[in-house]
Amino acid sequence: MSQEWKISGTYFEACNCEAACPCIFLSDPTEDDCTALVAWHIDEGSFNAVRLDGLNVALAVLSPGNMAAVKWTAAVYFDDSASDSQKDALMQIFTGQAGGHPGRLVSHIGDVLGVSSLPMTYQAEGRRRSLKIEGVAEAEIEALATGQGGADITVENHPLCIAPGYKAVVSKSKRVAYQDHGLDWQFSGKNGFYSPFAYQGE
Repeated sequence: MSQEWKISGTYFEACNCEAACPCIFLSDPTEDDCTALVAWHIDEGSFNAVRLDGLNVALAVLSPGNMAAVKWTAAVYFDDSASDSQKDALMQIFTGQAGGHPGRLVSHIGDVLGVSSLPMTYQAEGRRRSLKIEGVAEAEIEALATGQGGADITVENHPLCIAPGYKAVVSKSKRVAYQDHGLDWQFSGKNGFYSPFAYQGE
């Protein structure tokens, strides 16, 4: 059955590549693997009659090589403040069942380690973005301050894009820590991107 849905807000990602991550241009990662945390905060959204305003979603991704050439391993995290109907809606959107751009993103995933509902805090303050998933992850990035005239350094129209139609602000991580499903990542000073996002059913 066709679903009517639309969500918009802000997103950021942090990975272990040097900035700017070559994976978004379909090149090999700067390390052997690319390990990434991606987080979305929904400012406004609905799935049929279910409102999704204010909720957070995150994805932990491990790509063992070129992200366009291999299948990723991933874990999905939903905000535990979501009601059962909201969790069901988020599950359909962010696992690709409802189509749209998330469906194209998850087509790269070959193995899902788990889907969890946990307390999550997403913050967007000026040129910084941060995420905390209780007991699992912490990530903070800040935009690079070396653009011409002090402007943000941005990338657009790249082929491996989380938020089509928006310029991604090139950033570096202050700290990224993730520990779950037997994975343990700790790094800083590596790549980050952030921008608005908008997805809808097609």
